[in-house]
Amino acid sequence: MRLPSRAARALALAALPLALAACGSSGSSGQSGDAKSSAAPSKDPNAGLLTGAQLKKALAPASFFHPGFAVDPSAARDSGDTYAPPSTAPAAKPDCAKLDGTGWIGITGVTGVSFAQNDYVNKNTSEDIGQEIDAYRGTTAADVLKAVEKTAGACHGFTDSQTHSRVKVTGRAVSGLGDGAYTLTLTDPAWENGTTLIAARSGTDVDSVLSTDGHDNGAATARKLAERLVGALHSTS
Repeated sequence: MRLPSRAARALALAALPLALAACGSSGSSGQSGDAKSSAAPSKDPNAGLLTGAQLKKALAPASFFHPGFAVDPSAARDSGDTYAPPSTAPAAKPDCAKLDGTGWIGITGVTGVSFAQNDYVNKNTSEDIGQEIDAYRGTTAADVLKAVEKTAGACHGFTDSQTHSRVKVTGRAVSGLGDGAYTLTLTDPAWENGTTLIAARSGTDVDSVLSTDGHDNGAATARKLAERLVGALHSTS
């Protein structure tokens, strides 16, 4: 019942030039002089932010997951050692159906400059556990968390494209997890189990997880995974 993870972002690395200008002039008296000026290099907006390669190391390893779960190679992606231009233009109205996918954090319309993600699936039960970490400039990570909360208010439900049944969405703030966290729960009478989504901020990073594991709408596994990601990021800071 899950939607595929997002496609890999196009990556770009911006160069920071050092401008040096020189000018010469000759006055009417025949005297000449040189004036030199230089502009200080622009501050790197990505300074201190983890690259996708570094975020990948913070993802929970295979040993974290229950027996029967295996990584889906097609959903394992990261932005490598480069940064992408950010986007801070959220859609006026979110596409609520995007919540039913491992790249669900993209529903905010705000993208980071680097990311890493993968997805573990139990082929026997079709249970799904997804994890993603995105790095953002400045205070954008806090804005992303606020956008997730706003999504809960805008998306009370949506139609499952596969079962054509109505999915109910509920949300609440989560305490004691990183620098702030918010969880969304998706339930549908046509599903065997619901889905729990958690977004947790760790400084300039946001961890987003998805879980359908267990018989509690995936809640326990989602919380455990979010705690694991927050701890891993804390150790890298």
